[in-house]
Amino acid sequence: MKKQQPPDVRALAILTDINQALARARNPRSAMQRALEILAQQHGTLRAWVVLRDPDSDALHIDASEGLTAEGRRAKYKIGEGITGRVVETGRPVVVPQISQEPMFLHRTGRRREAGRSETTFICVPIWGNRKPIGAFNVDLPFAKDRNYERDLQLLSVVATMFTQAIRVKQLVEAERQRLLDENIQLKEELKERYDFSNIVGTSGPMRQVYEQIARVASTNTTALIRGESGTGKELIAHAIHYNSPRAKKPFIKVSCAALPDSLIESELFGYEKGAFTGATARKKGRFEVAEGGTLFLDEIGDINLSTQVKLLRVLQELEFERLGGTEPVKVNVRLIAASNADLEKAIAAGTFREDLHYRLNVFTIFVSPLRDRKTDILLLADTFLEKYAIEHGKRIKRISTPAIDMLMAYHWPGNVRELENTVERAVLVCDESVVHGHHLPPSLQTGEASGTVMNISLTEAVGAYEKDLIQDALKTTRGNRVKAAMLLSSTERIISYKVKKYGIDWRRYYS
Repeated sequence: MKKQQPPDVRALAILTDINQALARARNPRSAMQRALEILAQQHGTLRAWVVLRDPDSDALHIDASEGLTAEGRRAKYKIGEGITGRVVETGRPVVVPQISQEPMFLHRTGRRREAGRSETTFICVPIWGNRKPIGAFNVDLPFAKDRNYERDLQLLSVVATMFTQAIRVKQLVEAERQRLLDENIQLKEELKERYDFSNIVGTSGPMRQVYEQIARVASTNTTALIRGESGTGKELIAHAIHYNSPRAKKPFIKVSCAALPDSLIESELFGYEKGAFTGATARKKGRFEVAEGGTLFLDEIGDINLSTQVKLLRVLQELEFERLGGTEPVKVNVRLIAASNADLEKAIAAGTFREDLHYRLNVFTIFVSPLRDRKTDILLLADTFLEKYAIEHGKRIKRISTPAIDMLMAYHWPGNVRELENTVERAVLVCDESVVHGHHLPPSLQTGEASGTVMNISLTEAVGAYEKDLIQDALKTTRGNRVKAAMLLSSTERIISYKVKKYGIDWRRYYS
């Protein structure tokens, strides 16, 4: 067996240049095109072209070429047809020293008419995919009696392997891109379902008013301001507005203004240019640019400093801003939803919040009542959280006992819905029975003295206050119709009319 000659310095230089071209190119086609040009310049190829298999039809088409005519670049092949088709079919390379003496040669890319040369050498090597050839690498070389075909075949086989890697990387990147795209679509659908306002729990009068406001504002591009105590679900409402709006398929970007220091809030919102400050080594997009076409949710907007408020006001007025360190205005198409648990009117009086910004934000305001003002929602929320965390923690808990319910109802819930959810999750974790009892609840709910919820009114007054709330909620639901309200409460019109008079309820105000 003839000893294989090692590649010479020229071959190594060619492979190095081709490797660099493949690493720098944006896509395999341009990379292969550059590699073919290098072979023409440094190895003396007359013509070179890469043929790839169409995954849908198995037809072979030319993907990159050097030295072919426009007509030649449109050539098509079939698997097993001619030398190229046979190489793709068998996976074995073919060397034709003299084309004129090979009857299988199809001349699909045009007849060889090299000036001063009567003969051409043709070499075809397979390009491999996943255990089978996905194409072929074809090269025309000037015929020479002393040509070392083994060395040429070795060089071109290495180049074909490099092409294989470039194509494989592209396929992997494309597959990952498609996977991420599909995952993104799925997550958006899940988010839309999760944040649909019909899934927000609560049937009290204040919550029904919130549902109506969400439905009214969601279909518009109006700036919305959500106000309420911490833990009342302002972010959930912002999500519901976005995912029920025409912008639902675009980004929903949240910024917690209270969590960012004054020195960072401006760069986070508006981005910065390269060199704007020490450490700014490249341009960075701000949250406004990231949310382009979608919704930007500014939580706890009352904590933004005055200088940032000025730039925010400009965005709301002119729909443009400048990045930190930049001079060119950046146009944006973003819907703004803001939320605050602070008393903005007091902040305006204290000079810490701009009045003109408040006017711009206060276009459509949604007030979320604290949980203590919507007692009828507590049991519904508690049952919802019980079911959620029982499934999540693998517990078979069916219900909450009556004494435990009484404790939940008596507590004043300074942390609102968030505190109630945490309380129920803790109860699920410590409960080893099928029913949550009072001793499963946190110590803060065990006694009125510990929780600060000692009743300062008599039992009769407390029952009356609760009864009045129930009747008012029923009248709101039935729009002042006492007959329907009585049916809703499983009572009679006579009793409801008596209670309305007793508690001084103005039922006419609920007419619509």
